Amino acid sequence: MTLRLLSYNIRFGGAGREPALAAAIAVRTPDLVVLQEATRPDVVERLAAATGMKTWASQSAHSVGFMSRLDVAHYEWHRPPACRRAFLELVLGNGLRVFGVHLSAIHSNWTERHRMRELGALLAAIQAHQNGPHLLAGDFNTLAPGERLDMRRLPRRLRALAWLSGRTIRWQTIQMMLDAHYVDGYRMLHPTAAGFTFPTWDPHVRLDYVFAPAAVAERLTECEVVDGLVGASGSDHFPLLAELKDAA
Repeated sequence: MTLRLLSYNIRFGGAGREPALAAAIAVRTPDLVVLQEATRPDVVERLAAATGMKTWASQSAHSVGFMSRLDVAHYEWHRPPACRRAFLELVLGNGLRVFGVHLSAIHSNWTERHRMRELGALLAAIQAHQNGPHLLAGDFNTLAPGERLDMRRLPRRLRALAWLSGRTIRWQTIQMMLDAHYVDGYRMLHPTAAGFTFPTWDPHVRLDYVFAPAAVAERLTECEVVDGLVGASGSDHFPLLAELKDAA
């Protein structure tokens, strides 16, 4: 089978924007949607109904939720001590594991170090599954090696915080993923494209990712930003769509 996985930060729970969010999801007909800032179960329930998803889960205490048209054998939130937010573990009926991620926000060296601690705790928590087929998807709130942040495009208060923490931000969180032998799906398939996912009204940073171990990454046939008018209307993030062949 082929799995179509969509990662989407729906911003502040998504209340009042359900039609636009549903349109952005439905346009790429995903099988599984990993949501961030999905803190309104009523909203996720309406989105699932509008997009034909038979299974969904969301809790107000957790940022990450999901919707699926496929069988889900198990799902569980995990919050290691170093993490501000829980990550979500999903086991599909075919045995593929998907981990939904939402790391801490704000661009600064202080928060980047916190994201590194969060990611380290997450990788340690899933170590038992790292030899099996799995994907990590979500809003990592950080830039990949070699990508740059134009400080002039940040809001004034965030620009000041970034400068106070060292002026040049040392982006290291995504390098941790690469050092752990994960492949950045978008960058693998688009070596030179910008792939900006945030903010939708002035896209200039790539914060949303799908990662796979090398043995699984070779089966990624698509990883695309769902931009344009449909992708821009529901949230401050564009959705990210990945397609994995032979997912069974």
